[in-house]
Amino acid sequence: MTSRPPVSLTAKPEAQKPEGVRTPRPASRPRTLKARSHVWLRWLHTYTSMISLLVVLFFALTGITLNHPDWAFGNSEIKREVTGTLPAGWITAGKVDWLNVAEDLRAQQGLHGRAEEPRVDGTEASISFLGPGYSADTVIDTQTGKYSTNILAQGGVAVLNDLHRGRDTGGAWNWLIDVSGGVLTLVAVTGIGILLYLRKTRTQALAVMGVASLIVLLLGWRALG
Repeated sequence: MTSRPPVSLTAKPEAQKPEGVRTPRPASRPRTLKARSHVWLRWLHTYTSMISLLVVLFFALTGITLNHPDWAFGNSEIKREVTGTLPAGWITAGKVDWLNVAEDLRAQQGLHGRAEEPRVDGTEASISFLGPGYSADTVIDTQTGKYSTNILAQGGVAVLNDLHRGRDTGGAWNWLIDVSGGVLTLVAVTGIGILLYLRKTRTQALAVMGVASLIVLLLGWRALG
């Protein structure tokens, strides 16, 4: 007679799963506000950093060149004087048609930049064309329509420096500077926000940031003195 193996009173027979049926995963718990904030901060910081990468590089490099105006490279200047006569009808009863004057000067002498500072003073009228690293000052004889223009075209570094300062750049570039400033502010704020979530390095990083801020404030105070 064959003996049967002893039956364990505690062991439970394994339930066989039907083929093709997956075991449902336990429902994930909703993220806390702190976790969601961390995710959003990282997302904003990453993409604003990518958007502003070239902007940061441009303003960093031109900040160095602005701080060293004595550097020789890219600072060449070209000065020249051109003359000519405006076509009839540019002035009537002492009133100058500045739009036509500007267009005539652009067409005759290839001037560029924004036309600014038009004025009439007795027998003399003047108008200037301004752009980054560029100026063209025109003086016109109101009796004859003859004019002379002094043109100053500076080198590439001067152009970049004027772009950095937003000097004679017009509305579009000024708008870009404002947007860039806002994006860079967001990069800095989100970076600090992410730092607050890093428990292992938070204290050391905040200490370094505090020391660096103190150094900047001291240097600024010394510069004002």
